[in-house]
Amino acid sequence: MTLRLYDTRTRVVREFAPLRPGQVSVYLCGATVQGKPHVGHLRSAVVFDVLRRWLLAKGFDVLFIRNVTDIDDKILAKAAEAGRPWWEWAATHEREFSNAYNRLGVLPPSAEPRATGHITQMTTCIERLIERGHAYTGAGDVYFDVRSLPEYGKLSGHQPDDVHQGESAGAGKRDPRDFTLWKGSKPGEPWWPTPWGPGRPGWHLECTAMATAYLGSEFDIHCGGMDLVFPHHENELAQAHGAGDQFARFWLHNGWLSLGGEKMSKSLGNVLSLEELLTAVRPQELRYYLGCAHYRSTQEFSIEAVVEAAVAYQRLESFVLRAAEQFGEIPVGQVADEFASALDDDLAVPKALAELQRQAKQGNTELADADPAAAATAASVRAMLAVLGCDPFDPMWASGREREEKAAFRAVDVLVEAELSRREAARAGKDWATADDVRDRLRKAGIIVTDGPDGPKWSLETNGGQP
Repeated sequence: MTLRLYDTRTRVVREFAPLRPGQVSVYLCGATVQGKPHVGHLRSAVVFDVLRRWLLAKGFDVLFIRNVTDIDDKILAKAAEAGRPWWEWAATHEREFSNAYNRLGVLPPSAEPRATGHITQMTTCIERLIERGHAYTGAGDVYFDVRSLPEYGKLSGHQPDDVHQGESAGAGKRDPRDFTLWKGSKPGEPWWPTPWGPGRPGWHLECTAMATAYLGSEFDIHCGGMDLVFPHHENELAQAHGAGDQFARFWLHNGWLSLGGEKMSKSLGNVLSLEELLTAVRPQELRYYLGCAHYRSTQEFSIEAVVEAAVAYQRLESFVLRAAEQFGEIPVGQVADEFASALDDDLAVPKALAELQRQAKQGNTELADADPAAAATAASVRAMLAVLGCDPFDPMWASGREREEKAAFRAVDVLVEAELSRREAARAGKDWATADDVRDRLRKAGIIVTDGPDGPKWSLETNGGQP
């Protein structure tokens, strides 16, 4: 089955064929690094990482660009409020976003451009817009003339007469529906030189310039959250078309992660940090939760739902690990046809998960029956989990298991040492019955005690203490 994706602009599920055979170009609107990431930010990163992994699994070379907005009104305001330089504030939170992506196993982008590194490309874009009659200057600012582009509003469905850009009206703005391309410098704010005077870029301009700089005037897929459809993506598209570029052929938008029916947002104060959630579940379990709903649906968040998803993932993980214990190394196999068909149908992950869980259940039955077919089933399950970014044998998660094992060993060591101290006290008091009881109970737990000149030492018995 050919991959089919829902395109926000045409409002239909369309057959996807890349612009260049064998290669898919993708631009994902990344973080505006105004503060720490919360779990709502991370849903977009995870769901489009699944898209990328599925494209890779289908044999495509994927050029994946995820930008960083490191200059913005909110960044300047929050840095000033904290009494810190804007650039340091942005860099600090960019690192926190990168760390969050890494902890959830999100593949690193092919490139991760920062807005402040692409002022030249933004200047060129503005020049083209002015030359083509779609932009004008006024009072040190530069604006996009919305009425000059008849197709404006086609992405979002907004009628131009009903447009509200959500930005303050500058002194040189001719029409409140117009939006800012370049903001003239203000005292205390960073600025860059341009033909229209010093200043800084508008938010929408940044992404148009970076997307075309890395992916060309036409590329395959533009991704982001549904909250970006208007005004951000509408204005990105207007700038690109106004400058003469075709821009994105598909527009994909993920639904919100909501809490109590409201979009998870710092402005609403209903956010949860990654660190808070990782006290309840492991990173791979949280990732599984964030990716388990259909990407276009609104996902209602609750701790109960996260824990339920974690338990579901543990069942899948347990089957693969048990199969490896019985058969040795389990290679990455082929995904099931039903799984592939589901993902080809606009990334229908819930349908794909139904097949994944069915195969794991079948594999558990095969293991119980000592059926060697369980190895092939485990290989298929592992392949499907890899597409979701949750393969238990991925080094990312395997290293996590090693950390957990070391932590468990340290905990056992504390408990065993306490028991050995009790045994030594009993032996010193010639309470041989208690001393023997401690030794016997440890032995039943698979712990061997060896007495030596430096005192007792303990080790784990490889057969688990069974005779």
